Amino acid sequence: MTAKKRECVEDVHIPPEVEESLCRCGGITGLVEQLPRDEALERESSIHRALADPLRLKILAMLAIQPLCVCVIKAVLGIADSKLSYHLSVLKKTGLITGEAQGNWIIYSLTEMGRRVWTRRIRAAGNQEKE
Repeated sequence: MTAKKRECVEDVHIPPEVEESLCRCGGITGLVEQLPRDEALERESSIHRALADPLRLKILAMLAIQPLCVCVIKAVLGIADSKLSYHLSVLKKTGLITGEAQGNWIIYSLTEMGRRVWTRRIRAAGNQEKE
């Protein structure tokens, strides 16, 4: 093994084909430098957790059609106020929806990020099922 190759794998025993490609990207250090920042990965993880519940996906689907008040969302989902409050809170904390007070009502709508997430991930998956 050449000294240059030895440097790029930093005493890690790996298969030759992996070693060769790893050296081309700058070794373990180069690989680490290409990873997303921890903050970005945490944000993506929280979005995935928020999208992991079918009720939250249904809420996003409704809000993708139009902004709605809690009473309409509750009527469609048929769940208790406390359960709906929890699901709305999860979606708000991840930045997918926002609630705006209008008199006695809070009107929920997708944020720009929520709209992007819905368009890229959910609608695309739904269209594939129809094919």
